[in-house]
Amino acid sequence: MPNNSLSYPKVCKRKDGKYFIDFKLDNKRYRLFSGNIIGSSLNPNTYPVKLRYSKTQELAKAVYDFIVTNKYSLAKNNTAVSNFDSIMNQKLSQPLSLKYRNELKRISCLLRKELIKKGKIKSSFIDSLSLRYNNNTSYNTTRRHVNVLVNYLQQNNFDIDQSKLKTRKQQEILHRPIKDIASLLNRIKIFNENLHLCCLLTYGCLLRPHQEIRLLKWSSFSDDLKYINLSGGNVKSRRNRIVPVPLYIREILIKGDGKNNIFSNNQKPYNKSYFSVLWRRFKRLNLDVGTNVTIYSFRHSGAIDIFKRTGSITKLQKAMGHSSINVSLTYLRGLEVPELTEGDMPSIETI
Repeated sequence: MPNNSLSYPKVCKRKDGKYFIDFKLDNKRYRLFSGNIIGSSLNPNTYPVKLRYSKTQELAKAVYDFIVTNKYSLAKNNTAVSNFDSIMNQKLSQPLSLKYRNELKRISCLLRKELIKKGKIKSSFIDSLSLRYNNNTSYNTTRRHVNVLVNYLQQNNFDIDQSKLKTRKQQEILHRPIKDIASLLNRIKIFNENLHLCCLLTYGCLLRPHQEIRLLKWSSFSDDLKYINLSGGNVKSRRNRIVPVPLYIREILIKGDGKNNIFSNNQKPYNKSYFSVLWRRFKRLNLDVGTNVTIYSFRHSGAIDIFKRTGSITKLQKAMGHSSINVSLTYLRGLEVPELTEGDMPSIETI
């Protein structure tokens, strides 16, 4: 299609004060009040009056650039977009924590808008999603989430550039163990038995509370309650795990119908924020519990106990359900556990 079939969008204003752009494409006249047609969220008339003209100018440029890069057409690249949507829906349908899923969904929306606007998602845009953060932690977290989606798209044969950014160094957080875990567990038991069982399983079996524990069914347990069989669909690492159940947990379990959730006693589990809400309520009633103590603190404490007793990074990896020993080593560095003892240090022979 020849270039002269497109006129640059003109900024116009109606009598009621609303702005729009006016242009012709292939002898057809268009009046647009927003960028919806090109997948843009830009809507000049939602801004304060003094900004509406400049925002409409931005809309004119965005629409013009889209048409030029889209081979002088307003038609969206439906094949690429529908393929993108299908792959993202598949990814977001996986068992993920609510917070993690929402973050991936937010990033996927930004990638989708860029795909609709430019027809391709280039590395410069992918990198810009992380580079907007000056804080190293926020930068690294966003970079990691973006790479998860980009890698998944590439694995599913979607044409998308790879990020060129590297991880930034950041200060490691030290996860301190709970000092008197038995006393704290007793207080939790008085408050709520479900929360108590959740914390026990987080500590004694090192399961993740908001996904692995919350979704447990009685069928996940062996007949003698000595083992929990976790399917890959409910596990962060996507791998099946068999986890031993300590005696102090088995003593309080009464096995129910295999189809039922162990907390709700029916087939439907509680919502994703169930334990988070219970924990916040418990903390409000127990202000002496440290502000940094979370349900995950029980998992950290369990990991420390295993490593101190066994000294085995391999056993810690299996207990935590980590995908590799490197993940366990990184995790261990965030715990208050020395990886070396005095006996490991260089010695001097006496003469």
